[in-house]
Amino acid sequence: MTLQTILFDLDGTLLDSAPGLMTSTNTALARCGCPPRSLAQITAAMGNGMADLIARSLPGGAEDPRFAACFDAFQEAYQSDMFTGSAPYPGILELLEALGSRGCRLAVVSNKRDGAVKALCRQFFGERIAVAIGERPGVSRKPAPDSALTALQELGMPAQTAAYVGDSEVDIATARNAHLPCFSVDWGTRTREVLEAHGAVSISHTPEELLRALSGV
Repeated sequence: MTLQTILFDLDGTLLDSAPGLMTSTNTALARCGCPPRSLAQITAAMGNGMADLIARSLPGGAEDPRFAACFDAFQEAYQSDMFTGSAPYPGILELLEALGSRGCRLAVVSNKRDGAVKALCRQFFGERIAVAIGERPGVSRKPAPDSALTALQELGMPAQTAAYVGDSEVDIATARNAHLPCFSVDWGTRTREVLEAHGAVSISHTPEELLRALSGV
C-alpha cells in the first residue's frame, strides 16, 4: 500500500448518524410549528453541515423567518441526541483496524460542528482516528479544502501520500479542491448514480471493497 494517510468524511461514510439528526431536527421543527421530516428526507439533506440541514428542512429554507430559532433549538437538542441511534456502518471498525495495522494515519474531516465531530469520534472510534476536524472558526467548510489540509497538517503528513473517502458530491469536490484522490462510497447518503453524475471515479459498495480499492493504489 502506497497510501499512508486516509481522510474520511464522517456522516454517511463512517457513521450512520441520520437517526440522531432526525430526532434533533424534528424536535426543533416542532418547537417552531413545522411538520416533521422523515428519515429519508433527513438523509437526503445531509452532507453540507448542520445549518444547511435545518435550512433544507424548513418550508421557507434559509430565508424562513424561523431559521435562527429553529437552528438554535436543533443545536440544543443535538447535544443529547447526537448518539441516539448512531453507529458505525457494518465493517467500518474492521476497515479502520486493517488500515491502522498497515501503518496508515487516519483522520476525519466533517462539516458538522467541531465539538460534535470530536465527541462522536471519541465515542465510536477511540484511538483509531488520530485527528478529527469539524466546522470551526478559521477553517472553511467543505468543499473548501481547508479542513482536509488542516487534518494533514495536524497529522504531520504530506498530501502526496493521502487520499480522501466520502459519500457525497461535497466530498468529491473537497478532494478535488485539496488535490487528493477521492474514493467514494455508496452506502451513505448518495446513490452510485448521483456520485457518478458528480464525477466519482472509484465507488465502493462495502468497506471490504473500499479496503481493496485503497490497497490497489
